[in-house]
Amino acid sequence: MDREYAQPLDVEALARGVNMSAGHLSRQFKAAYGESPYSYLMTRRIERAMALLRRGDLSVTDVCFEVGCQSLGTFSTRFTELVGMSPSSYRQAAREMKGVPSCVVKQVSRPVRNQEASVGDPHLA
Repeated sequence: MDREYAQPLDVEALARGVNMSAGHLSRQFKAAYGESPYSYLMTRRIERAMALLRRGDLSVTDVCFEVGCQSLGTFSTRFTELVGMSPSSYRQAAREMKGVPSCVVKQVSRPVRNQEASVGDPHLA
């Protein structure tokens, strides 16, 4: 999924490749990565979209289709949920950060899911 993020997700084919049922693969995937295969793929797509928007030479619509999303509305909604601002706002903010090293921009603007933002394990407190 990391390499083929622009391709449609076929959980059935992935499951066949590792001799599991689709349901079992999805449960194991979520246990290992903390999110469903579809959510994981959308996060990779949004990360790639962020890079394309920082580059600045494609429209938001072009970026949407470039990363494999079929609906601009769904893309914009997911982007806003993960990044905290719309794709257009992100592109504008990226323009304002010209000159800042890309490794810094990438680190401070990476998508954050609710699981990642949780306060930690209560057993450790």
